[in-house]
Amino acid sequence: MSDASAVGTGVDTKVVEKYGYQNHNDIAFGFLKLIDVEQLRDSVKVEWFNQTLCQVNGCVVRLGVVKGEYHWHHHDEEDEFFYVVSGKLFIDLEDETIELKPNQGFTVPRKVVHRTRAPQRTAMLMVEGVGVEPTGDTG
Repeated sequence: MSDASAVGTGVDTKVVEKYGYQNHNDIAFGFLKLIDVEQLRDSVKVEWFNQTLCQVNGCVVRLGVVKGEYHWHHHDEEDEFFYVVSGKLFIDLEDETIELKPNQGFTVPRKVVHRTRAPQRTAMLMVEGVGVEPTGDTG
């Protein structure tokens, strides 16, 4: 079984202060380690939690357990893939909204302004470049 105690140890305090999000950019699991997403999801007690699970080649896989709205943002150099494990996720784009249910995914290309919303507690996996800033680029 995965070690849930490894999760949530590298919180980005600047993001907590500015947005209230619990973003953990440290890599929680190395190679050849079992990652139990259900166990991790169930251990989260805050409304907006994001943990980097592992690194694969030039990308990271993150677990998000969220309820509420993220801010509008974009990524200058990285695409972002969302996959819903449980709950429901809306991805707002400038001219449309995509609704994702469990076992559905969607890719937001670089430079596209977007935000995510979860009307209920939702668990999702995200795949993005290792250098991505989860809160978006300011430029």
